[in-house]
Amino acid sequence: MDTEQAFETASDYIAAIMRRNRSPAENWSLKPDWADQPRMHNVYPGITPVPLPATQVELASLEASLTGQPPGDGGAFTMPMLYEMLRDSYACGGRRLAVTVNDDTVALPHYPRAVWSRGTASGGGLYPLEIYWVCGPGGPMLPGVYNYSPAQHGVQRLLIGDVTGQVRQAIAPAEAAGDQFLLVTVKFWKNAFKYQNFGYHVVTMDVGTALGTWQLWSRAAGFPLRPLLNFDEEALNRLLGVRTHEESVFAVVPLPGGGGPSPEGRPGLRVTAVPTERSRTVVRHPAIERVHASTVTTPPTGDAPADRLKAAKPNHSGGSGDAIKLADPLPLDATVREALRARRSSFGRFSAHHRLGQAELAAVLRAGTLGARLVSDVKQPDGTPELTRLAVFASHVDGVPPDAYDYDVAANTLLPLGAGVSASFLQRNYFLNNYNMEQVAAVVTVLARPHAVIAATGQRGYRFLNAEVGAAAQAMYLAAAAADIGCGAALGFDNVSYAEHLDRRRDLSGDDTDQEWPLLIVMLGHERQQAPDFRFRLR
Repeated sequence: MDTEQAFETASDYIAAIMRRNRSPAENWSLKPDWADQPRMHNVYPGITPVPLPATQVELASLEASLTGQPPGDGGAFTMPMLYEMLRDSYACGGRRLAVTVNDDTVALPHYPRAVWSRGTASGGGLYPLEIYWVCGPGGPMLPGVYNYSPAQHGVQRLLIGDVTGQVRQAIAPAEAAGDQFLLVTVKFWKNAFKYQNFGYHVVTMDVGTALGTWQLWSRAAGFPLRPLLNFDEEALNRLLGVRTHEESVFAVVPLPGGGGPSPEGRPGLRVTAVPTERSRTVVRHPAIERVHASTVTTPPTGDAPADRLKAAKPNHSGGSGDAIKLADPLPLDATVREALRARRSSFGRFSAHHRLGQAELAAVLRAGTLGARLVSDVKQPDGTPELTRLAVFASHVDGVPPDAYDYDVAANTLLPLGAGVSASFLQRNYFLNNYNMEQVAAVVTVLARPHAVIAATGQRGYRFLNAEVGAAAQAMYLAAAAADIGCGAALGFDNVSYAEHLDRRRDLSGDDTDQEWPLLIVMLGHERQQAPDFRFRLR
């Protein structure tokens, strides 16, 4: 398969990605050149990061954030909240040296290959997201554009001058009450150097993990944020001085409150600072560039995206037996900050000797469903309509016979599909060596109808969908951390085999328009006791 000729749109791309393990869409003999990898964080010559002030914002529990928005006091989303949210979600939080079966364990003790933990999960692409803060006249610093530095938990001033008018014009007709904005971009090379063409699928979910974290964090602080996914992307790229095929704005997050709308400022201002590139050789991936270009175009006009997305809600395949009523979900009493600091990937530490409790499973499944309701300009205020649903392969769960199940959050039930489940099936259809599927208690599958979403909202709908998948994964990670159980998300599985196993009546050889596909798996279970570990917190 000639991938450089195959991908022209997101529709083509997702069709190939779902079948990539049957019809490989990559030259798997190409390995990342780790000695020439890009930097994790932007470095601008002559610009010294300004540390953000230390603050301590009180946060509600993860339970309260997931199930309802804790009331605020009617004030603004303050700058101390911004500093703390960035620190809890994306700053380098500490170093970990746990002994696992992941393929990087041998290198971890060496400082150049150290793993620095953070609250928000990613697909392994070395911090592929960049966060820019557009500060207006009502902010605490000079008006301008600042790049967030996760390593220093500080900001790098790239431009002085009020450019909030340009942002407002790019996001119109969306309204923004304040004069502070976060712009979230993707730098494609930081992911593609490792994943090649598959990187676009990974990084669009990374956007969702970050937005999902901010949704939970801001709710816990009492002032929910509402990111924007529809806007004039090229205009914001010009403002930041980036080229769309290399880096592009995927989300705009207005920060409510602050100084209010500002004058138009100087419309011609642009960022001219350019970060240094560590890689001696930067490889362009024309396939990714064409797919991305198809999603940059303005989505169809007419009805609100939320109305059109109702037609793209996932299907329920239907079970073959009586539903199993799960125990009440375990209350997730840890604060959102505590859950973010405890979050990690288990990487093969699972042990089936301690079965997963129903209350623990129910808590994670509920979190994944509620967390996926990512509030944005393309959704209703409650985050609906849902574009994803969850199914479960239960192997070692108390009182749940081994089988595949549909999950119903409203009834807190598992509906057996009669497809069965075996460790050999799960291991055979997982393509990495960092998890032993025999020891995993449950594998949660995030399902959706990607082609129906694209048909409803245009090619950019692929990004809407993957953002929701990422938000669901992040919510399950945090719920597992709060419940003190192991968790690990993965994309390296055979999507076709999972789809066939979950619904044996389906014909996957025909038109993809109405097909439901598994997009992500999340492994759950208890971990081995007294395994060697080392954690050192920076912040």
